Amino acid sequence: MNIIQVYAKFPSHADCIRHLEKVRWKGIPRCPYCQSVKTSAMPKEMRHHCNTCNTTFSVTVQTIFHNSKLDLQKWFLAVALIVNAKKGLSARQLARDLEVNKNTAWFMGMRIRKALVDSGELLRGIVEVDETYIGGKPRKGGPPRKRGRGTTKTPVVGAVERNGNVKAKVMVWLDSKRLTNLIRGSVDLKQSIIMTDEFKGYSRLAGLTIHKTVNHSAGEYVKGDAHTNTIEGFWALLKRGITGQYHKVSLAYLQKYIDEFAFRYNNRKNADIFELALAKAIGG
Repeated sequence: MNIIQVYAKFPSHADCIRHLEKVRWKGIPRCPYCQSVKTSAMPKEMRHHCNTCNTTFSVTVQTIFHNSKLDLQKWFLAVALIVNAKKGLSARQLARDLEVNKNTAWFMGMRIRKALVDSGELLRGIVEVDETYIGGKPRKGGPPRKRGRGTTKTPVVGAVERNGNVKAKVMVWLDSKRLTNLIRGSVDLKQSIIMTDEFKGYSRLAGLTIHKTVNHSAGEYVKGDAHTNTIEGFWALLKRGITGQYHKVSLAYLQKYIDEFAFRYNNRKNADIFELALAKAIGG
């Protein structure tokens, strides 16, 4: 769904409301406050009245669109722009595209990213696990920063199925226990083969599942079917997006941006990614 298609399919705020009602309620409006289906339509206000708890509500209540004064068409355009932007979309660019101010665009972007969280299903099969480090360049004239695992940048750990989905999580500190717990929560170890590099933090995996490694420090990047090229490809996409679009991302919001990139990656073959994003945005 590109912006031309959004304009054609949802030419007005009312059209957007009707579509959200179809996605969220599938023809039977339900009160978000008491869950009653005993409701009466208020077509002029594009709202509904609950005959059980005597409140009025719209389809946007308890969604990312709740209490927004912006026309829903602009929200739909923002969703389309963000899910179609392979390397991300900055708040300033979104502001120019939607003709809103930068703060409004940033607010919209963060609300949309909040909806694009992982489904929670465990990864299976051949799963590559690796970590990367996100952070800015050192100040000009300042001391050089260490690279790799000796850096002061923020560590991010990711796991990806070969030809499948990816999960990535910001970590405050890397050690064997934290890495193992993260992998347990992301991968079905009984139905998976884990591929990593030689980092000793992965040593606990040997007793939990089949674990194969490649020794990057010795210049080994592929050993039989063992490699981490898939997850490293995702890291390259993430870093190009952060460097090229956002330039700098604070630790407080880094996970939301990572969730956005993971959502696009996991739905890269999904022709209905726009509709999926809308459904997640309203809990449908």
